[in-house]
Amino acid sequence: MGEHGALDSLSREELLELVDIYAKNWLALDGVWFQSVEQAEGMDAAMFHDARAWERYTAIEARRIKQFLRLSEHPGLEGLEKALALRFYGRLNQDDCAYVDGKLIYTMQKCRVQTARERKGVPFHPCKRVGVVEYEGFARAIDSRIACECLSCYPEVTDTSCACKWAFSLKDDAQRV
Repeated sequence: MGEHGALDSLSREELLELVDIYAKNWLALDGVWFQSVEQAEGMDAAMFHDARAWERYTAIEARRIKQFLRLSEHPGLEGLEKALALRFYGRLNQDDCAYVDGKLIYTMQKCRVQTARERKGVPFHPCKRVGVVEYEGFARAIDSRIACECLSCYPEVTDTSCACKWAFSLKDDAQRV
């Protein structure tokens, strides 16, 4: 077989199904390690380590997607929109982007993590603190001029129509470039 062995013989549909499986496996690993720390050390420790892990991971993910898309050094909000669409959990969650007043509004309509927690009858994951680390880091790795603002994210929910909502904008000095 070729360079990737078993993958070479798969159809496009099978490869997409496998990407979905990989995404679910990745999310399961993220949840399993978090729950392990939470059970052993408590929520504060789990959130601390989660933030540290996401700070590193999100930058790696963004750089690899940026390279894959062959984006320029400063691709702006349009480049960020393209990159957000290719994030691993984008295969698992329902999200959308819209431009409002010069900002890119990213809305996570349905979040697999929160939906699973709701189904299991456990409290929602307090993801805003880590979400800020994740989305700011991802945006900065795509274009260092992009600022991120949390509009709604548990536990500080201001929009009950979605799981979370983020606004991205070019910093003032970048808009004059």
